[in-house]
Amino acid sequence: MPIRPPAGAEIRDLIAALAADDPVARESAVARLAVVGTRAVEPLLRTYASADARLKAGILRAFEAMTEPRALGPARDALKGDAVDLYAPASGVLRALLSSSRAETASGALDALVAAAVDARRPKLVRLAALDALREAPSDVLEPVARMLGSDPDVEVRARAATSPGGRNTTDDDDVWIAAVDGRLPASPEALKDAVTARRTTARLTELQGLVDRIRARERKEADPARREQWRAVRGAVHHALAGRNSRLALYDLRDSLLEPERLPVAFLAAIEEIGDASCVETLAGAYDASSRSGDTWWREHIAVAFRAIVQREGLTRRHAAIKRAMARWPDATADLLGR
Repeated sequence: MPIRPPAGAEIRDLIAALAADDPVARESAVARLAVVGTRAVEPLLRTYASADARLKAGILRAFEAMTEPRALGPARDALKGDAVDLYAPASGVLRALLSSSRAETASGALDALVAAAVDARRPKLVRLAALDALREAPSDVLEPVARMLGSDPDVEVRARAATSPGGRNTTDDDDVWIAAVDGRLPASPEALKDAVTARRTTARLTELQGLVDRIRARERKEADPARREQWRAVRGAVHHALAGRNSRLALYDLRDSLLEPERLPVAFLAAIEEIGDASCVETLAGAYDASSRSGDTWWREHIAVAFRAIVQREGLTRRHAAIKRAMARWPDATADLLGR
């Protein structure tokens, strides 16, 4: 069955949530809009034109998660403007676009960041934000910028420019990706996450699916809880990439992950909401029941959103076999999710 896009009203609700007081709601909206992908770009651009600074910042963060080329103009303009709250999210968009497959987009992002960083007339905050974003640029770009700013009148800008860059080396990134696809995961979860992010629209779907299995195996072997959570976040990024391309190749892992005792990153639920099918509803009902007993309101609400999105998209009724199975095993939870 084809995956139908979310209704316009759903996208508008997600855009509105980008300015919510609750930071978790904002993060969830960013993740879900990134999964929706290109279908959300035009509504985001239209809203951005008349939005206040807070909503604009949220929209820019959504564009950063999407690595959306059409966000180049708004982000570039935000760096030139006077809205201090937009400097960091605008720089984030441009940082993401440095790895764009479109040469004109990547070069446009690089030019905008360099121009902001070296212009002594610009506010210090925008220059520092641009310098932070440039840490992911190649060394042949960073070194001339650092030399240029070596005599800058602002001591903080000089210090930031002189700091050794911690950005991603392209050759190293390629090596990490090739090794991971071949079954050899790196020691650093962040290194793999960077590699996945750079290739989420170009990697073979089977490569991404294979990474899901390898990362989950690595998680299970990890004794340190914080480190295990980092690997789980990388697995979520891979699911995010697959869902963004309407692929259900690793849907089995999304279903199984809902049975884990630890709360998942929001990218998991955003992905299952986008591509989940009838096979997911029983597991979602079970997760909803567990969250009801644990008192985890945030998790329960997001499970409910995913469950109802699948039911609506797949046209499931109480007569459907999947709903009947959920009702038989989790009667109260399923009835609640269906609105009694």
